[in-house]
Amino acid sequence: MDRQNSDDIMKFLDGMASSDDVLFGFLDEGNHSPEDYSDAGNFTASEESDADNEDAGCNSEENKTFWQEQEQLLQATLYRTSSIETKIRQATKEALREVKSKGLQCVCRNPVTGGCRSCLRGEVSSRLQDAGYDCVISKSKWRSSHEIPAGEHEYLEILDRSGSKKGEIRVVVELSFRAEFEMSRGSEEYKRLVGILPEVYVGKYERLKSLIKILCTAAKKCMKEKKMHLGPWRKHKYMQAKWHGTSERKSMTPVSETETEEDRCPKAKQRVSMLQYGLFGSLSTGMGHPAAVAVV
Repeated sequence: MDRQNSDDIMKFLDGMASSDDVLFGFLDEGNHSPEDYSDAGNFTASEESDADNEDAGCNSEENKTFWQEQEQLLQATLYRTSSIETKIRQATKEALREVKSKGLQCVCRNPVTGGCRSCLRGEVSSRLQDAGYDCVISKSKWRSSHEIPAGEHEYLEILDRSGSKKGEIRVVVELSFRAEFEMSRGSEEYKRLVGILPEVYVGKYERLKSLIKILCTAAKKCMKEKKMHLGPWRKHKYMQAKWHGTSERKSMTPVSETETEEDRCPKAKQRVSMLQYGLFGSLSTGMGHPAAVAVV
């Protein structure tokens, strides 16, 4: 998945020119009244009942109500934002603009012309670090179980410690968020929900959990209406593990432009054969230090 072709990367970066609101899908703090989504306060109770109610009726009126409620919950969750999320979102926009203007160079072992998704994460992470944020590339891994298969996923993560009263705040930056929920066989109602999602997610982990729950509930309902099996990689537990597994925080170390392939591959230590003893007369090197001897 990380080895995304250059055409997709370029389309992603070019999409920034149209509308940041479309790309990020958020409104800045204070630009939206929470009263417009007054039902959002009952999110936990409603989404739990929707997720677990297997015997719900399937008539058109109930289906219509279900999808309307999911859309309201989704928009309410997206439109709620904090000052720290707004700041990081703006910094991410600037980082992506810089990458677009300067171009993306792939530094992988097998470079992709135009760059790949993994290198894009590295570039954005580096620029967010330069902007003063504790940004790292996190890699989640989880084991298989009787419910879901094993998997792994990489994303950006920022730890904010500026608000000492609230403790450490974990902010997730996912550069390909909408694509994580797209289904080729999804219903029109489900595709409409996915279309509301931002291409780039920047927000608290708690908000991300709510979004995952809404979309997984909708995916389950969608497959049930189509009388199709829901793949284990679409289940809530699997999707949540992508950003909640055992994370390995790692820094992105750029490859030096002057570094050669020979520099990256350490040379093997020269071994002296016992058969060479007679030729050189001594196994000593330098200032009388004995050389390593290997029998060949």
